[in-house]
Amino acid sequence: MDEKTTSEVPTPVFETVPVGETNALQPEELSPEVASPEDASFHTAGPEIAPSDQPLVYQESKVKYIVIGLGVVVFIILLVLFISIFTSKSKNIQKKEVKLVYWGLWEDEQVFAPLIKQYQDSNPGVTITYEKKSPQEYKDKLIVRSQKGQGPDIFRYHNTWLPQIREITAPLPPEIMTNVDFEKTFFPIHQKDLKIGIYYYGLPLEVDGLVLICNMSLLKKAGLNTTPSNWDELIDFAGRVQVTDKEGVIITSGMAMGTASNVEHFSDIYGLMLLLNGGELNKLSQPEAAGALEAYRRFAEQPNEIWSEAMPNSIAAFAQEKVAMIIAPSYDLLAIKAMNPDVKIKVVPIPKPPGGQQVSIASYWVEGVSKMSKNQIEAWKFLKYLTKKEQMTKLYEQESSTRLFGEPYARVDLAPLVVQNEYIGAVVKQASDDVYVSLPLISKTYDAGLNDEISRYIENAINASIQGVSYGEALTTAKKGIDQVLVRYKIE
Repeated sequence: MDEKTTSEVPTPVFETVPVGETNALQPEELSPEVASPEDASFHTAGPEIAPSDQPLVYQESKVKYIVIGLGVVVFIILLVLFISIFTSKSKNIQKKEVKLVYWGLWEDEQVFAPLIKQYQDSNPGVTITYEKKSPQEYKDKLIVRSQKGQGPDIFRYHNTWLPQIREITAPLPPEIMTNVDFEKTFFPIHQKDLKIGIYYYGLPLEVDGLVLICNMSLLKKAGLNTTPSNWDELIDFAGRVQVTDKEGVIITSGMAMGTASNVEHFSDIYGLMLLLNGGELNKLSQPEAAGALEAYRRFAEQPNEIWSEAMPNSIAAFAQEKVAMIIAPSYDLLAIKAMNPDVKIKVVPIPKPPGGQQVSIASYWVEGVSKMSKNQIEAWKFLKYLTKKEQMTKLYEQESSTRLFGEPYARVDLAPLVVQNEYIGAVVKQASDDVYVSLPLISKTYDAGLNDEISRYIENAINASIQGVSYGEALTTAKKGIDQVLVRYKIE
């Protein structure tokens, strides 16, 4: 013990009693067995024991522990209340109002309205405004408005546009969707088109590309009960369907191809021919490119002349049953059926070249998020919601309620639902078979840039060959301009 402890020791229990005091303690009376016979009155007694202080000390300690325990309980209660209040405030902060503006192109507001309402009901405080925009000058408006901080939070863009809009397009955050999940969900063409470096830059709601569209009534008139399975058969079928008058004027064409003025998607189709012939867009001076142009032009040249500039626009000609086969994306079927609901159509994948691999040109639209948006995470959450199976099938149903069919599914696991569809089955089959390739020469993206500029150079090359310029020379001239465009947009 230290000094402080020693000084605090209580008064000894055993006290010394002075001798001679009248009130001195008397010894207790001895039992008969031990008492002295001489003095029967002799008694022995022990000292009187004073009450001990120890029980009091124990009781004080117990009280202290009870007080401390109560204090701890009160502290815990207060802490729980504090956390509850803080969490409640945090939730209120998280539920602050978020407004998202969504720029679309082809779908009316009523198509997205049920999906938007469902999302808003599940996410209080989030308001989404869908605005359908005109495709003309859309891309330029998107860039300029976004740079000024006046653009949308969410926008639709073409699969070939990333080199033009990368500066305003936000990457897909891993916390929204990892690369692994993206690659499990969507088709290979989406993975190839939408990835720059280690990030994806959009979420697709559809897939589309060139397919072969056949008028089965015209084929049957020529004794053909099936569609061509390879490129040689396509050429043969086209010649057999051909009908001309006595002057050689085409009455019924077998195939709409060979010109630029009246063939929809002429640049897309030339890109297809280029790939089928083993050529590349950035190598138009090579023989494969000239061979592709020759193969394209052959359909409108003597001696066969299956197609000519005297024919109507290829889409209108198909609807009027003046041409048996065209190559186009699936969405052109909507226009054809609107013009002629009774036309008997069969849609099949692009035929394979002799001894070669099947290939097609992709052309579809993607949903992106603006880098300038103040609510990027909320925007991505909404887009991810749209890409879920339940929502994507509901979107397809909404689209199908206003037209012949909806946009072909972008999800791999939804392909079986439409692979047998008479209009879009070939589209998703090509996507599943990974035959799509993207080239920046797609007509009607209205981008006033990459696609439109390259398409114009291809148009000039086709028209130059019509005027008698050799295929190689026509493409050499086109190459100079196309190479400049590719360099400007940093495309190798």
